[in-house]
Amino acid sequence: MSEARRKAAPPPRRKKHWALRVLGWLAALLFLGIIASVAAFFVVYQTTKIPDPNKEFATNTTTVTFADQRNPLGSFFEQNRHTVPLAQIPKHVQDSVIAAEDRTFWTNPGISPSGMVRAAVNIARGEQLQGGSTITQQYVKIMYLTQERTVSRKLKELFIATKLGRQQDKSKTLEGYLNTIYFGQGAYGIAAAGDVYFKQPDPKKLSVQQAALLATVLNNPSLFDVTDSDPRTKQRIIERYKYVLDGMQQMGTITEAQEKQYANSLPSLKEMRKKSSRYKGPNGFLLDMARKELAQRGFDEDEITGGGLKVTTTFNYQQQNKMLKAAQNELPEKKNGLHVGMAAVQPGTGQLLAMYGGPDFLKSQLNWATTKARPGSSFKPFALAAALQDGKSLWNIYQGDSPITVQGQKFGNELSTDYGDVTLMKATEQSINTAFYDLVDNDMEDGPAKVVDAAEAAGIPASKTLEKDRSAPATVLGPDAYASPVDMANAYATFAAEGKYTPLHVIKEVRGPDGKVLWSDASVMKQQKQAFTPEIANLVNYALQNVVKKGTGTGAKDLDRAVAGKTGTAGGVAVEDRKENAACDGCKDGSATLTSWWTGYTPQESTSVLYRAGSTGESDLDPYSDDPAFFGGNWPLKTWLAFMKPALDGVPEANFNDPDKDQIKDTSTPTFTPPPSTPVNTPPPSTPPPSTPPPSTPPPSTPTKPTNTPTKTKPTRTTTTPVIPTLPTGEPTQPTDTPRSPGGGQ
Repeated sequence: MSEARRKAAPPPRRKKHWALRVLGWLAALLFLGIIASVAAFFVVYQTTKIPDPNKEFATNTTTVTFADQRNPLGSFFEQNRHTVPLAQIPKHVQDSVIAAEDRTFWTNPGISPSGMVRAAVNIARGEQLQGGSTITQQYVKIMYLTQERTVSRKLKELFIATKLGRQQDKSKTLEGYLNTIYFGQGAYGIAAAGDVYFKQPDPKKLSVQQAALLATVLNNPSLFDVTDSDPRTKQRIIERYKYVLDGMQQMGTITEAQEKQYANSLPSLKEMRKKSSRYKGPNGFLLDMARKELAQRGFDEDEITGGGLKVTTTFNYQQQNKMLKAAQNELPEKKNGLHVGMAAVQPGTGQLLAMYGGPDFLKSQLNWATTKARPGSSFKPFALAAALQDGKSLWNIYQGDSPITVQGQKFGNELSTDYGDVTLMKATEQSINTAFYDLVDNDMEDGPAKVVDAAEAAGIPASKTLEKDRSAPATVLGPDAYASPVDMANAYATFAAEGKYTPLHVIKEVRGPDGKVLWSDASVMKQQKQAFTPEIANLVNYALQNVVKKGTGTGAKDLDRAVAGKTGTAGGVAVEDRKENAACDGCKDGSATLTSWWTGYTPQESTSVLYRAGSTGESDLDPYSDDPAFFGGNWPLKTWLAFMKPALDGVPEANFNDPDKDQIKDTSTPTFTPPPSTPVNTPPPSTPPPSTPPPSTPPPSTPTKPTNTPTKTKPTRTTTTPVIPTLPTGEPTQPTDTPRSPGGGQ
């Protein structure tokens, strides 16, 4: 054997592990992807052309119409513009805006990737105090592009901004920006802003503090609205103002000592312009609501006032006029200090068809149709739905006598009436408080929480007030400010739509100046959900139709078509009596009717009417009525009828779907006996109990004044003392605390 053959064979080559091979391929693909992306960027960059500025920008008016797109509701054209060359804008004014919006303006390429990431993080945290766009990007968006909200438009903005940043002198970009950016209050550009806020149209005469405040506002004129009295808004303005001053100090525009000095206080504002007359009258509330929803849908203030948008609302022109007539004419003889809030919603769509918030938006911005109030017994349908979901029957028996003790507290019926043992159906018809307490607090595990769940599922907006009452015994009677007429109309519409909830909205469609649809309520319809099964909804509708047929809402039979609904009153202590009530240890508890409701609906329309009194809506309603109390079955129902009759005139009749026959078959044990002619805890015989007449005596077509006017007595005082604060007269807000005992019923 040769020497070569005797040599040992070399060891075999080891194969690479499969994971390493995969990583290698991924690295190669990533490298190729980077190369392709860079190449694509340069190709798109080279082919991108800087278009001519939008010459029509200065005259773009946003118009708002009713749903028919023919009848105008108003407009948001508030442009006030004075162009000045950059040479006439002093350095401290220029620097204030740069410190606020883009501190790397003079050095960046027109875009700021870090700023865009920071903005995304801020928005994810629920903040929006610093924008993600550079000054160049903002200028490009205003002057060169439409307001369409697409990814392609955003990418186009980035390429144009990059190219503009490289090809155009920065001073020219800044000059254009300072003369076009929106500062709120209808002011476009720094000169107009100085005039509006400080009565100083010459930018050269603006102080450092004034310039810093203007730079604060332009970031978001709605978020930093200097005319807003809300302390949270003021705090945001102060924080942003200090941020601007800090930037100016870092840029060397002002010294550290000046920064501390200026940060101590905001500059004084001159008297601002009054609200535009376009908001005059009751329809001003509609226009204001449309504007707020546009902002909620993501439209910037400059888009709303100068973007040339074509906004179609859900408001029906004919129905709005009919609602105004009903709300202004079908009222008690005594009207001074009386307030009506009304809202009509189309079931299954969430569209607000008509709304009455007050006689004149310019005189008072307190919208009685959107301000939350105590719903009283009109909250009972949610308890009914919750009980049916919990497996209860319309024929379960509950305590109808007054009072009832729950969690150590005593609660009673309206006028302390005794009804004996009653079915849930009877309790709903006659609005018997004690039976609903017995149902929710004694017969249902976590009953109040289930009522809250049902209310929110139907469309009552979640709130701190409602959430904190998840274990409160009186939740079933809506003792606190849970809902507004707009909320109630939409929540009852959920029952009318066989349990389908659709978010309420007032904007139907938004188009840009070019006619392209920027937003439509088709996206709202995608949020529709089955809040209750059709079986549950049909049972609720069946019970609430009986409220009309033989319960507290018999006046609604005058509509002469299938109708369901519920009355509601909430009692307490009138604002004028609260000081005295505190001094006398609650001697006036339950002495006043604070809210009175009727919410009624057909398969085609759901309308809610609320009456309140006094400048804050916390005064006693009872002096306005001859009834023992200002019951919902009287004036609220009359006003409702005055609207619904003409509103449904010519509309084909429609019936609610009948529940399963087995579910509406009376299976109750025959223990119910009608209340005695002279109950132990009721008023004297001359005072009729608040129940319907016997079948032999047909009810009146509308509630009428009793033959023998009864003494206005209130329910027996409960063991708890209401604490009801005064509602503010400005922007509608909820009371911070309200009574534990509702003190009302029907």
